[in-house]
Amino acid sequence: MPSTTPSNTDLGDQQQAEWAAERAVIEAAERVRTAEVEAAAREARERLVAEVNALPALPGVYRYFDAKGEVLYVGKAKDLKRRVSSYFQKNHGGTRIGMMVARIARLETTVVRTEAEALLLENNLIKTLNPRFNILFRDDKSYPYLKLSGHAYPRMSYYRGAVDKRHQYFGPFPSAWAVKESIQLMQKVFKLRTCEDSVFNNRSRPCLLHQIKRCSGPCVPAGQTGEYARNVVSAERFLRGETDEVMAALQEQMGAHAERFEYELAAEVRNQIQALSKVLQQQVIEESSATGGERDVDVLAVKVQGGRACVNLAMVRGGRHLGDRAFFPKHVDDATAIRFDDEAALSPERQVLEAFMAQHYLSSPVPGLIVVSEAVDPGLAEALGSQAGSRVTVQAQPRGQRRIWQEMCIKGAELALARLLAEEGSQQARTRALVDALDLAPPEIDKFRVECFDISHTAGEATMASCVVFEGHQMQSSQYRRYTIEGITGGDDYAAMRQVLTRRYSKMAEAAQLGTGRLPDLVLVDGGRGQVSMAREVFEELGLDLGLIAGVEKGEGRKVGLEELVFADGRAKVYLGRDSAALMLIAQIRDEAHRFAITGMRAKRAATRTGGSRLEDVPGVGPKKRSQLLQRFGGVRGVAGASVDELAGVKGISRELAEEIYRALH
Repeated sequence: MPSTTPSNTDLGDQQQAEWAAERAVIEAAERVRTAEVEAAAREARERLVAEVNALPALPGVYRYFDAKGEVLYVGKAKDLKRRVSSYFQKNHGGTRIGMMVARIARLETTVVRTEAEALLLENNLIKTLNPRFNILFRDDKSYPYLKLSGHAYPRMSYYRGAVDKRHQYFGPFPSAWAVKESIQLMQKVFKLRTCEDSVFNNRSRPCLLHQIKRCSGPCVPAGQTGEYARNVVSAERFLRGETDEVMAALQEQMGAHAERFEYELAAEVRNQIQALSKVLQQQVIEESSATGGERDVDVLAVKVQGGRACVNLAMVRGGRHLGDRAFFPKHVDDATAIRFDDEAALSPERQVLEAFMAQHYLSSPVPGLIVVSEAVDPGLAEALGSQAGSRVTVQAQPRGQRRIWQEMCIKGAELALARLLAEEGSQQARTRALVDALDLAPPEIDKFRVECFDISHTAGEATMASCVVFEGHQMQSSQYRRYTIEGITGGDDYAAMRQVLTRRYSKMAEAAQLGTGRLPDLVLVDGGRGQVSMAREVFEELGLDLGLIAGVEKGEGRKVGLEELVFADGRAKVYLGRDSAALMLIAQIRDEAHRFAITGMRAKRAATRTGGSRLEDVPGVGPKKRSQLLQRFGGVRGVAGASVDELAGVKGISRELAEEIYRALH
């Protein structure tokens, strides 16, 4: 009787047939889904084209969004219908513009009255929305000013922030250094005070600055004369660029003293004139030929190279060249690749410069004259003038002193961009060195992300934790976070580290498990085995990979360059070597975390103390020692500016007490 049991061959054929049938069903389903997706895409594109065809032929601003609702591009147009239609009427192929158009899911438009309004709205939206395909300048720092207080005896100071109508502000200046240099000049020539009001109101005799002829001493009755008021007026006029008038007034004043036989006073005014003349000679500015009557001028130069761009801004205020400031935009390659027939003649340099001017002057004062290295759209000057409420002239082919400024600014842009490219190359090499040294495997080296934590406090007071972020080969300051640590024993760094890591990663761990968040590729903690052990406990509780954690442990003698890495997953310590590029990167990140933590801690400590950090708060500093310190350094500000060695040089102040004073005032 023949066997009814199927053979292995029969079973194999039957199984293969079943698999083939399943594959056919899956492939059919995939074809149906693909057809549905393609049909939906065609329908969406048809709706989009219909919407474009209905646009008005008016000036306005348009915005493109992808399927996730993220902004791709913001643009302006004289004729919305003609401009927006040009994106969809051509086959752009695999170009950058083609890549962008393929991702457009919807658009929004805003009709405005004029091209100037369109330009201003466009750049407001660019700064707000950060589109992927626009040139974007980020300048989160406000400009510093020189402040002249409105007191009876005004004080000069460095200032950054909102203005107060009770005081006068001169600037803006391109950097803090430029403000401080001007303050030093004012001290030398006009002898105006710089001390805090609390020091000024409690002096019994002039400070050291008066002795070295940098202040006229208005803090005591002998210095409270009409001479100080005259010097204030002269300083104001000088800062406004009225140098000829100031010199004439000083010469007249010197002659008046000489006629009254007040030869010592005449000699002092003569010294002022000599100091002021020396400064004016250093500036090399002949105002009549240099500025043509314009005392405030901005000079702009642009350089594009290697996919990056730099705009260098040189600022002239009151007829004085105050210095330069370099800006580096994002998305240059993508944005400059998106051109149309009416933009074909625009060089990348012109596009970058126009984007900078439109975005920068939205939030910064516009001078009456802007000297540029590339000719720009005349409508841009009109728009800036409309916003400023005054006429703005843009000059691309200057002569005389303006030409010298332009050439200097161009050279500055070239040097700044060369430095940036060199630094970026170095940073990329450091990132690669760190990844290789720790045997890491990030999905993309350009998105390699490190988060570093540090704890800072003063003897247990005002404990603050910091988290700084390194990603894309650079520090990402906008992603830094500070954490106020509470509910722990003062000075317990381990408990503080546990708290900050738990707060940081509890929600992040949940998001990562759901596939909606991303953990860093490396977590650094500033500390050795103790801190790493605490981080290990937190990560075990949260179910996170222990291989992410590394501690930066001080080497022998706590010397820089001898640091070792301690790991939470049981790996042996790693010493990278003093000259290692990987160690340089780790030190950079660790130092930034320390800086960010300590500045936050100092701010918190000052806020919780009445009047901030004062000598009265330092244990061991009684009335006698406090008086000796104030007399030696001319006030609290002078004490705060002294080094530990200088403090220890005061009679009765030990090295340990000097260190305590230094910590309390910083």
